[in-house]
Amino acid sequence: MEARFIVACSGPADLPTSALAEVGIAGRSNCGKSSLINALTEHSKLARTSSTPGRTRQIIFFRVRFPRVEPFHLVDLPGYGFAKVGRQQQASWAPLIDHYIDNRAQLRALLVLNDIRRPPGDEERDLIHWAHRRGIAPLIVLTKADKTPKNKRFGLIRSAQRALALQRPPLACSIHQRETIVTLRHGIVELASLAATGDR
Repeated sequence: MEARFIVACSGPADLPTSALAEVGIAGRSNCGKSSLINALTEHSKLARTSSTPGRTRQIIFFRVRFPRVEPFHLVDLPGYGFAKVGRQQQASWAPLIDHYIDNRAQLRALLVLNDIRRPPGDEERDLIHWAHRRGIAPLIVLTKADKTPKNKRFGLIRSAQRALALQRPPLACSIHQRETIVTLRHGIVELASLAATGDR
């Protein structure tokens, strides 16, 4: 498993010119985005984690290569919702995210993360609609699945599916349950149409 930091972008001019396929990751500031990136790449310190939501204030690019798959960029988008920064500062991130999602030709798929314990809201619905309008495949991931009892998990998945009007149930995932991480990797590869190439 290969993964490394590429660049942190504060404006459109900072975005890399690489032609690699990109998979964006978006979610509320406390949904466990950085921890999930570290679990997906098996690099525990690749994405900076913090007990203070809202630390990601730039678009951050990581070059990732899963086994037998073409390399691609995993793109960490600034969190929203519960970030402990002023609304004005959060609003300043919006034009950069707008520009990235609306104009980035390399963007193949968008992971929309939501804490399984929290009902999805307008932000998640907007992200899904945004992706569909751009012709980008969205993948809905319910994080922190281990925080809920197994006998309640199915109901939470179905509730999220109804709230987001999804044809298929969202993927419940936990960084502490390897099988869910493996399933998510497969989902990313399929969704982003990353061609298998063999180990090199």
